[in-house]
Amino acid sequence: MQTRPLGEKGPHVPIICLGAWPLGGGMGAIPEREAVATIHAGIDAGITFIDTAEGYRDSETLLGKALTGHRNKVFLATKVSGEHTRSHILLALENSLRALRTDYIDLYQLHSPQPQPIADTMAILLRARDTGKIRYIGLSNFSADLTEKALNYGPIHSSQPRYNLLHREAEQFILPFLLKNGIGAIVHSPLGKGILAGSYHPGHTFSDDDERSSHSIFNADYVRRGSLASERLLEFAADHNRTLSELAIAWTLAHPAVTSSIVGAKTPEQARANARAANWNLSNHDLAIIDKLIDWKPDA
Repeated sequence: MQTRPLGEKGPHVPIICLGAWPLGGGMGAIPEREAVATIHAGIDAGITFIDTAEGYRDSETLLGKALTGHRNKVFLATKVSGEHTRSHILLALENSLRALRTDYIDLYQLHSPQPQPIADTMAILLRARDTGKIRYIGLSNFSADLTEKALNYGPIHSSQPRYNLLHREAEQFILPFLLKNGIGAIVHSPLGKGILAGSYHPGHTFSDDDERSSHSIFNADYVRRGSLASERLLEFAADHNRTLSELAIAWTLAHPAVTSSIVGAKTPEQARANARAANWNLSNHDLAIIDKLIDWKPDA
């Protein structure tokens, strides 16, 4: 699979990253055997970049089991999801190392901004890097302003903004900032948590164990817009012998700031299908057609 550098002078990583939120049960329970098979299918398809988090239920523990014997093949990323006090970060890091059955994390990230001073937080992460427990530092869901503040205290190799055909706010500030400052964007939610795969339509209800059932984003208007966008893009994807999921993923990869697109999977078939998106390079002409199909305007 094609790779891109994770920030200036950073390691090269696959342009598709396996997002492990669904594997931990975020989109409903998955049998462990199926989840492990999904991880192995992704690795076999070239998705050797995997992203998880402290807050993704049993995801880290599951990955630890699945990666036994495969750790050296994978660039492994996780996130501290709780507060940024020294005690919590150190505890979360040790818990992640134990659950993932590894003695180092390739990319350790702050899951979201917290009230603690970023100078103190960065000092803790830099110490963890210097002792070999983590190799690179990343951010998730940070604005351009907050990312700039973090950069004052140490190197940042990556940032995880939300970015997809329905959510393009990142194009205004954060993606240009990352591109200008040599920080790799590993974008999350390229499928809009499934809505841009064409799987959900108005009136759909999620099971109680699916976090989307209570997620504020899944309101009637969002589902309507996602369903409409999917319908309009279906013919374009079919004309290229591609699926809607491949189109949505490839679209995010067309942005010059994007290093990798984090895509979840619940089955081996989904992991292999996600990997196929890496082979579709959308042209500027294609992107213009897509904008027209979804009636998108830069100032909208």
